[in-house]
Amino acid sequence: MDYLEAEWIEVTDWVALEEPDNAAVARIQGPRILAAARALDLAKADALILSACVQMPSLPLIEEAETEFGVPVLSASTATAFTLLRRLELPTVLPGAGRLLQQDRRDTR
Repeated sequence: MDYLEAEWIEVTDWVALEEPDNAAVARIQGPRILAAARALDLAKADALILSACVQMPSLPLIEEAETEFGVPVLSASTATAFTLLRRLELPTVLPGAGRLLQQDRRDTR
């Protein structure tokens, strides 16, 4: 959580799935990810980070989780895609990837 808090992101609650094998992280099933999210207290949260590692298969869960939890849901993959698209001045719209990637937020400085 230190790296999130170093970016001025207040972490209100968290859970780790404690999978030490990176290859196994890619095989974590969606129901296990959502069950972990359901254990969180999101009362004070402005958003939910569903996955902080790109190998966890959370993308298919983003929109489902936004509907269920009522907050924007991010993952390492959606945040990375958003940043790359924005820096390349490309449209930041990826259908099915959640609120962050629903509208064009290009940086056109």
